[in-house]
Amino acid sequence: MAYPPAGHPPHDFTDTMNFLTTKRLVTTALILLVILNVTLLSVLWWQNIHAPAPRPVTLTREVSRQIYFQLPLSLTRSQAASFQELRRQHFRKVRPQIQAIGSLKQQLVEESFQESPDTMKITALATELGNRQAEIERELAHHFHELAMTCTPAQRDSLKTMLGELATRKIIMHQEHWKSTPAGGTR
Repeated sequence: MAYPPAGHPPHDFTDTMNFLTTKRLVTTALILLVILNVTLLSVLWWQNIHAPAPRPVTLTREVSRQIYFQLPLSLTRSQAASFQELRRQHFRKVRPQIQAIGSLKQQLVEESFQESPDTMKITALATELGNRQAEIERELAHHFHELAMTCTPAQRDSLKTMLGELATRKIIMHQEHWKSTPAGGTR
């Protein structure tokens, strides 16, 4: 095989085809990469422009109560878990009393609407309501003690303040309710 003189392009057909196919392959690959980059950038731009608005967090009673104690008291995760478990246990204990109170109140209403209400029965129902409510209050005091034992001394002071404010707020709400009720007893 004879070699061409220096500085002249090769005249061999296979050398020319290899050079052209390599050039065509590189050009095709570059064009594909540019198209792919433009497509990906377009998708990212579109997602950024059309991003859905973040959904608001729905506060359930459970989440609200967890936040209510956890943040101001600076509870650790284990303390927060203990608070939640103690709360579940407390409500499991007082649920029968609450249900009994509901039933007793219903009986009290029914007796009140009788043609001639039995005052002895009304007195007995009211006494039983008071006894059940007293049991709930005893359980509540025990529950507060268990919560306090979960806390550090500094947290106990904050918990005591928070629980005092809760009780005061409830009393004020009841007082305002009674103030807004007309003398006739109905709204």
